[in-house]
Amino acid sequence: MARLAKTWMLTLRAPGLAVMTAAIIFGCAGQRASAGSCGPFGDPPATLISSPSPYCWGGRLLGPWKDSDGSPRYACIYEPEFATASNRLPLLVFVHPSLFPADSVKVTNLLGSLDSAELSDNPSKRGFILLAPEGRKTNHYYPFPDNSGYGWDNWYRQFNPSGDVTIGGTTYKENVDAAAIDHFIAQEVATGKVDTDRIYLTGWSNGAAMAFIYGLNRPNIAAIAVYSAPDPFGALDDPCQQDPVAARATDDRHIQVFNPRLSAMHVINSCDAAGICANAMRLTSRLRPLGVDLDDTIIDAFRTQVSSCLDSCGTNPNGDASTISNPGGAFFGLMNHVRWPSSWTPEMLDFLRRHPLNAHATTDSKRR
Repeated sequence: MARLAKTWMLTLRAPGLAVMTAAIIFGCAGQRASAGSCGPFGDPPATLISSPSPYCWGGRLLGPWKDSDGSPRYACIYEPEFATASNRLPLLVFVHPSLFPADSVKVTNLLGSLDSAELSDNPSKRGFILLAPEGRKTNHYYPFPDNSGYGWDNWYRQFNPSGDVTIGGTTYKENVDAAAIDHFIAQEVATGKVDTDRIYLTGWSNGAAMAFIYGLNRPNIAAIAVYSAPDPFGALDDPCQQDPVAARATDDRHIQVFNPRLSAMHVINSCDAAGICANAMRLTSRLRPLGVDLDDTIIDAFRTQVSSCLDSCGTNPNGDASTISNPGGAFFGLMNHVRWPSSWTPEMLDFLRRHPLNAHATTDSKRR
């Protein structure tokens, strides 16, 4: 019990344990969907528990705005005082991990760079606006206790930027979490303070997975730089895994993405929770053939860049949350996973700076 209490204290101090908390601690199985419930957009929409509001300490609360399910949605906005319509700044969207709210941005060092980071590729123009939308409390396809709570539904993959889609007489509503992010980005853009060539996403764990799948489907997103993302197209016990394709999907085993030329930086622990590193390598193998400009940055426990995942922390490309078959990932990986990689934040922000929306049409020399 003492070890269990110590583990939970670590979890509470370091938001970011968004993948397989109880599988790591208890080795328990999570909530599963039936393979028979799979459809053209993967799993059914997540079951809603509640739609909470964040505190937004040091920022400003946006909302409520009601999504298509009628649930109130919220976000936090943090703006430098010098962000104006005549001094437009980049917009960085932080997608929080599961089990923790939008206020978990405070655990990162992102807000410390709000007034000073150069995301505009212009030394005389520094700073950015940070938007932190709030997810909902829903069911997840993760083990207990992360089988429900704060998080993002990256399993129901109806992210078509046009909205609702009708297939075979059945209408599939747009993913409501994606629609909420759409709304709050549009609300901030409407102020005139945003450089719309520089709308970026970052995220942590389940939030990083959401940032990936959202960015891959929104042509207005220039780039993403995320930490420790499980594959949003299939990880662990998800029965409705799909392969992303750049063209129209021909069956339910595939899902079309609408922004396949996204630029992405993925910071991953060589020893990560639930075998995320091996799972992330599969994500890379799925995305690069589509044209995604994906930079995998693998780091060790000392936050030093290394060349590969540690086999002792999981080799299953689907991930491995078992304490028996993957004890390294279950314990050492957990310790790494719950720490935001603060020393890599400047590099993540610099990656974004080098990839504005029009970067796809520029030469590689502009990115150096």
